[in-house]
Amino acid sequence: MNKNNLLLYLMIAGILLGTFCGWFFGREMQAVDWVGEIFLDLLKMLVIPLIISSMIVGISGLGDIRKVGKTGLITLIYFTATTAVSVAIGLLVVNLLEPGAGVSLAGQQVPERVAGKESLGITDILKSFVSPNLVHSMAEMEILPLIIFSLFFGGVLTTLGEKGRPVIAFFDGVNEAVMKIVHLVMYVAPVGVFALIASKLGEAGGGELFFAELMKVGKYALAVVLGLLLHATVALPLILMLVTKRNPLLYLKNASEALTTAFSTASSSATLPVTIECAEERNKVSRKTSLFVLPIGATVNMDGTALYESVAALFIAQMAGISLGFGDQMVVFITATLAAIGAAGIPEAGLVTMVMVLESVGLPLEGIAMLLSIDWFLDRCRTVTNVWGDSIGAAVVDTLEEKFVEGGNRP
Repeated sequence: MNKNNLLLYLMIAGILLGTFCGWFFGREMQAVDWVGEIFLDLLKMLVIPLIISSMIVGISGLGDIRKVGKTGLITLIYFTATTAVSVAIGLLVVNLLEPGAGVSLAGQQVPERVAGKESLGITDILKSFVSPNLVHSMAEMEILPLIIFSLFFGGVLTTLGEKGRPVIAFFDGVNEAVMKIVHLVMYVAPVGVFALIASKLGEAGGGELFFAELMKVGKYALAVVLGLLLHATVALPLILMLVTKRNPLLYLKNASEALTTAFSTASSSATLPVTIECAEERNKVSRKTSLFVLPIGATVNMDGTALYESVAALFIAQMAGISLGFGDQMVVFITATLAAIGAAGIPEAGLVTMVMVLESVGLPLEGIAMLLSIDWFLDRCRTVTNVWGDSIGAAVVDTLEEKFVEGGNRP
């Protein structure tokens, strides 16, 4: 058994042990919350230097600025297409299962976390693309403005000739150093994963209370999980096979460390260092493609989130007794797809995009209160789908770039 497989098995053991302890010991497991927070903070600590160095090295590695445009277009088409497919799957599942039928909205109020977000719209999303203060964006973990700046910075460096090369080499060294730190952090991953899962389940009151909450909206949770499974096990692997000719099961095995980290942290950005490592070292995606595609994907490619929001919107409509026809469901389809791609720079982006989707077809925001009790669990499921979509996207873009951008002449 090699070291990578051992670490993966230990992480899976951490998830299972964390689930067991959180289920049976309940709130007592909140005592280990600090251990999970340290692990999560260790990963988050690496995100900003990794994203800036990755984007600069990735875009400079693409060379000719015309290649950057073509690679960027391929990446954007993949992200938009897979997000649209995920929303379509979500709408299909929720229409078939009708999880909101017979569930009452009576007594629900708009959650405090949602109040005030109704005023946020498309202009706020566009404004979030740039920041007047990059240091503030780093402090607040606002990733999208950093990606935009790094794209421009890396692109300009390629035009400076000899003067730009030492700067690119510097960021290349930063990127290599950060990835070495990732290797060190992953040694404590099994303990961190255990603590995150156990404390979160303990916070929910243990297995019995969580199960009781789950049963209240069980059909809704089933619709979300079923939709995510269909997207993750059918749609995405099919794209991987058709475009890259790779074996999806082998690709999944090689990416599994990133997926288990995604489940424990519930954060695509925090998982990014591990996602890049798995793509480059295990799945042999070219470094320049993974450094370009994956940071963008961790920020804007939200297949699981878009699917979840489409299911939630129709679930709330069914609870409220509001019939959404084909036209209204197309509005949900378009809004969920665009919102999931565009709202990355907004704080609490998931709630903001949920509000946008609901308001696009006039659904009551009170319905969100029904979903929050088990959202911590579904958040982990959709984050795994998001990271899996990013990982496959790196291989897809790598293959298409070689075919259409480089003309099959990559060394």
